[in-house]
Amino acid sequence: MSDTPLADLTPITAPDVAPLPAGEPLLSVRDLSVSFQTDDGLVKAVDSATFDIMPNQTMGIVGESGSGKTVTSMAILGLLPKSARITGDIVFRGQSLRDLSEKELETVRGKRIAMIFQDALAALNPVHRIGRQIGEAIKVHDDSASKDELRRRAIELLDIVGIPNPTDRVDQYPHEYSGGMRQRAMIAMSIANDPELLIADEPTTALDVTIQAQVLEVIERIQDRTRSAIMLITHDLGVVAGVADRVTVMYAGRQVEVGDVDQIFYEPRHAYTAGLLASLPRLDRRADKHERLHRISGQPPSLIKLPPGCAFGPRCPFADGVCHTERPELVVVGPDHRSACFHADRVADGWRDQ
Repeated sequence: MSDTPLADLTPITAPDVAPLPAGEPLLSVRDLSVSFQTDDGLVKAVDSATFDIMPNQTMGIVGESGSGKTVTSMAILGLLPKSARITGDIVFRGQSLRDLSEKELETVRGKRIAMIFQDALAALNPVHRIGRQIGEAIKVHDDSASKDELRRRAIELLDIVGIPNPTDRVDQYPHEYSGGMRQRAMIAMSIANDPELLIADEPTTALDVTIQAQVLEVIERIQDRTRSAIMLITHDLGVVAGVADRVTVMYAGRQVEVGDVDQIFYEPRHAYTAGLLASLPRLDRRADKHERLHRISGQPPSLIKLPPGCAFGPRCPFADGVCHTERPELVVVGPDHRSACFHADRVADGWRDQ
């Protein structure tokens, strides 16, 4: 993998972005709610999501399928269908993205904010060479770049993300790449315009453990070079353990816990977070053939008809009467740590006893 600093790469786009004032978030999401009208009823995909991502910070968004993670990212990029009902605000560099026209959004999407999609095989065009697709990602934001410049930049980017023999590989098609290499090519495409925010949507899905680690390492190396912020979407808390600075845990469209990565892993204050952590294999425990991994009982609720009170209540071992009648709000439970649980203290005590 190349150690070429990003500053030494062939310049394609001009570095015209001024530094943010100290302490100002790069991305600020406030009370974001997204719903869809279906034949069966109103689907509340995201409910009042609020979080900040600082420059050069990695925010992990964790939750099982249907928790609202990907819908949140699509709302940020303005990629939701027109039928989506969106409320709240999304502010990037002090500018509300919801106030921008589609044409204005196109100058942000792929340049200032880029995305790594979870299914590289579906995201890449099978009939175009990898180098051409990377070049097109650059060309859409700078049509003055020559064909030679685009090819040179594509080779440099493939080299950075660890594609072997990039001079030859740049002319190959997606089907000639392995799964891990396709994902690396997607990363190369996403950083082609030096974005300030990189959204990685399940970037390690369907990859074996070794390749997962390599892909995460590539993302970390890219962040070290570009100083970009990363929004890492995953269903696996283990994926964010060594990568994220802060973590937002989502369940049934709502944030249930937000905190620094150490707080989430060592001091969980929501039963759902604790359940996810307990389901991870533990290397600090004696191997016992009779000991099974923990599982969270029950199934996620329907987003069309959520249960009264806490959405996690029917699956929660701590739930009592109030949990089934009142919805808990996200409240402060520690320094820069919030939880939407009536029994946050009991969860913490139970976790410490494990």
